[in-house]
Amino acid sequence: MQDDVRLLSEDDLALIHALQLRPRASWTDLGQVLGVDPVTVARRWQRLRERGEAWVSVSPGPAVYEIVCAAYVDIDCAAGETATVVRALAAHPHMLTLERAGGSNRILATVGTGGFEQMSRYTLDVLPALPHITAIRTRIVTHWFTEGGSWRIDALAPGQRDQLRTPPAHPATESGRRPITALDRALIAQLSHDGRAAHSVLAAALDTSVSTVKRRLDEMTRLGMLSFRCDFARPLGGWPVAVTYCATAPTAALPEIGHSLIRLPQTRNCAAVSGSHNLVLQAGLHSVAEVARFENRIATLHPELTITDRAITLRHEKLLGRVLDHHGRSRAVVPPDIWQETVPVRNSVAPR
Repeated sequence: MQDDVRLLSEDDLALIHALQLRPRASWTDLGQVLGVDPVTVARRWQRLRERGEAWVSVSPGPAVYEIVCAAYVDIDCAAGETATVVRALAAHPHMLTLERAGGSNRILATVGTGGFEQMSRYTLDVLPALPHITAIRTRIVTHWFTEGGSWRIDALAPGQRDQLRTPPAHPATESGRRPITALDRALIAQLSHDGRAAHSVLAAALDTSVSTVKRRLDEMTRLGMLSFRCDFARPLGGWPVAVTYCATAPTAALPEIGHSLIRLPQTRNCAAVSGSHNLVLQAGLHSVAEVARFENRIATLHPELTITDRAITLRHEKLLGRVLDHHGRSRAVVPPDIWQETVPVRNSVAPR
């Protein structure tokens, strides 16, 4: 069947921006902001979702980043085997994001596990045992300044954005945290497929009551354990270029630099990491020509920051559990489950 590729329209981008701000808002509320009736909004979203051009899923809340372990992992593959490795890794629930970057045999992955010991097993024992992987370099995230769920496109007027903004979530205090339960993990898995799923749909899928689902969902959101995000096929929406910078900042200046960089509209992810290059910055751009301009902007703002490496993503293969096609559209879901035991996935290939 011929691949029907289309660019996202201005109406599509406006709806996506609205859902980035309020991922579970009602169609009525969204329609009022966008100036169309609720039925039209729902129909537009259904079309985007069915075509894999946009989707709402779950994202770790701010409190989770304080109790789990994340890492940027560079993976080198044997010549000609990178696609095979990508398909195998895409099936791993700990592989949150997979990018082909910086060369045909290189993979840049974002990995999440339930703790440091689990990360050690995964990167030292599990990954090296997979066929065709020749080298692994791991940089542990020591602090997130921002992550991809906070990135916004610019498709709404300021007044429309103001109508949709909600007060920022506050991370839970130590005494307010609670363990992630089996029901929580099952709920997160269901929401990974559809972050806008109604409480009744989730309750039926989990064989529990609507009140239980609502209570658990409200609690995880309130405690900062869970949030929602709207993603889309970036090449079709005008953001075909992603670039990852590795940089070295003076230790004392690192917090100030990190918080400054996340105010740039191009910044998607920014984290302090282990190793001699203590900062990773990932940006979404409209074109390759913007890469040098963005880097010059960083140099002007922070001359004390030394960029030591930059890699342009040639293709996004997986984004927070969504397996993508060559146009960035969602084609399969592997629900992230960073608490699952880190064991190799045998003979498992994610759908394409």
